[in-house]
Amino acid sequence: MTTPLNERRIANAIRVLAMDAVQKANSGHPGAPMGMADIADVVWREFLNHNPTNPQWANRDRFVLSNGHGSMLQYALLHLTGYDLSIEDLKSFRQLHSKTPGHPELGYAPGIETTTGPLGQGIANAVGFALAEKTLAAQFNKEDIKVVDHFTYCFLGDGCLMEGVSHEACSLAGTLGLGKLVAYYDDNGISIDGEVEGWFSDDTEQRFLAYGWQVLKVDGHDADAIRAATVEAKAETTKPTLIMCKTVIGLGSPNKQGKEDCHGAPLGNDEIALTREALGWTEEAFVIPEDVYTSWDAKAKGTASEAAWNETFAAYATKYPTEAAELKRRLDGDLPADFAAKADAYIAEVNAKGETIATRKASQNAIQAFAPLLPEILGGSADLAGSNLTLWKGAKGVESDAAGNYVHYGVREFGMTAIANGVALHGGFIPYVATFLMFMEYARNAVRMSALMKQRVIHVYTHDSIGLGEDGPTHQPVEQIASLRGTPNLNTWRPCDTVEASISWKSALERKEGPTALIFSRQNLAFQTRTEAQIADVAKGGYVLAEEKGELKAIIIATGSEVGLAMEAYAQLEGVRVVSMPCAEEFVKQDAAYREAVLPSNIRARVAVEAAHVDYWWKFVGLDGRVIGMTTYGESAPAKDLYQHFGITTEAVVAAVKELTA
Repeated sequence: MTTPLNERRIANAIRVLAMDAVQKANSGHPGAPMGMADIADVVWREFLNHNPTNPQWANRDRFVLSNGHGSMLQYALLHLTGYDLSIEDLKSFRQLHSKTPGHPELGYAPGIETTTGPLGQGIANAVGFALAEKTLAAQFNKEDIKVVDHFTYCFLGDGCLMEGVSHEACSLAGTLGLGKLVAYYDDNGISIDGEVEGWFSDDTEQRFLAYGWQVLKVDGHDADAIRAATVEAKAETTKPTLIMCKTVIGLGSPNKQGKEDCHGAPLGNDEIALTREALGWTEEAFVIPEDVYTSWDAKAKGTASEAAWNETFAAYATKYPTEAAELKRRLDGDLPADFAAKADAYIAEVNAKGETIATRKASQNAIQAFAPLLPEILGGSADLAGSNLTLWKGAKGVESDAAGNYVHYGVREFGMTAIANGVALHGGFIPYVATFLMFMEYARNAVRMSALMKQRVIHVYTHDSIGLGEDGPTHQPVEQIASLRGTPNLNTWRPCDTVEASISWKSALERKEGPTALIFSRQNLAFQTRTEAQIADVAKGGYVLAEEKGELKAIIIATGSEVGLAMEAYAQLEGVRVVSMPCAEEFVKQDAAYREAVLPSNIRARVAVEAAHVDYWWKFVGLDGRVIGMTTYGESAPAKDLYQHFGITTEAVVAAVKELTA
């Protein structure tokens, strides 16, 4: 190793902060920060283009700590380089309401680009960042001026590579030639259970070469080697690069380095004292010498970098004012000023047509109408575009044109969704991704991360129930809608016809803080006639679709394909109203007066009908009400036969209402 002692001392600042913070919290993972300190020293002090005084600078390099359990590595880096993260914040590591939670969380500490912790998703987010950078650059850069020009750096560990999502994301990254993605693999051979060779013997180098990556191998404690590899990685513009860094976990701890003992537990006061001695670090806990702070401080360099970019952007704005204004709008996350009016005009056209079609087709029609208005849309499907109906006439694949607006993700539901999270986090795009509702299960944790981070990702799910028919129970979702509705921050729409489908898309596109799940049918659904007032109420998530004839005695609540059943039952009953509730999350946000007007509390005779798990609806109908839906998995048969077999019928709704009002 050729690392100079003074450079090692600079890197040791990370090691002591990590072990001190973990010890004070009596919880955490000191091993990865101590093992990766030399890599972080080189990347952050010499290569990362960022501005601690403005963490949101548009052209900053993105940094992702995929092995998020090593969060003290990132917190130490943010503190040392000059972000608004004090030594007191580090002392509050893993404490309630601190800026330094146990894993990096978006929105807590400045400079955190994404929430990581579920292993493998960080590298998938990094692929999304790199995809967004490449596509945005192709859409806005000119031959004479580049305004989108930055790298994505990602640290990852053995656990990230063992998780299958890393395969999905890294395979696609190689295929798309994301040359501005540089990943550093902390190859320390240790996980929580011990030495990984007993359960992780992959040839990682050959694996990534097969993906189409450039692969470099270095001593992860040799600053010169790390530096040279990073230069080589940045020079390769057609392939992402994996730098395999052979490291020693917990480096510096005399008795615990290289062992699982330091992976997920404090070193202990005695071992910390020995480590300080081994490192030649004489300062007390949480004390960093001024010369070390000076070596790390990136504020002046970052401010100068941003100032230079601001000059570049000013020249761009002078020469290309339309493009500059458009880029700023998109990075700010604002929709065009006339979008709402144009969307409403389209919805009015849809209402006038009154088509009876599948809501997946209504969704495609909405995309066709809205996408030309919103160049920030970046669509995609997990190899099901012809079934999800997510392609539109202006769709252009990024695999053939980097300036395109559509990603063919292949059969990679989890990777697709985690990549889309990265695209949304990067800014400049509103991503939508699609698959069958049943296969949301493959992507479930990434959907949760969309919601946890409140990202503007639109999850399109088709083939929404037993109504898909002959494919059978493996493809027929039952519990998935309830799972989505139970996810905080997520809006879940299940529209019943073309009008509700169009409004659900408008709502999803306009929603800035939080993801939306749009759930569409395979089969045709009957168009429902509405007044203008009812159309306006659809966006409220629930509304009275059919007023009661005579005195109100009972309420039928339905969504999606079952609204048609409810309306058929309505025709046979007196004193009944039908409430369509395409988005319960939006309905419960409405004021009490509106909710009471739709669902009067004195009307206890309530029936909910939906071809999904019944449990979700009891809170709306009460324990004395009735829920008609699924309590088992499906069967393979034509849709009509299945609805009859499972008792989701007009006759069942009529019988339930009559029983409750007898």
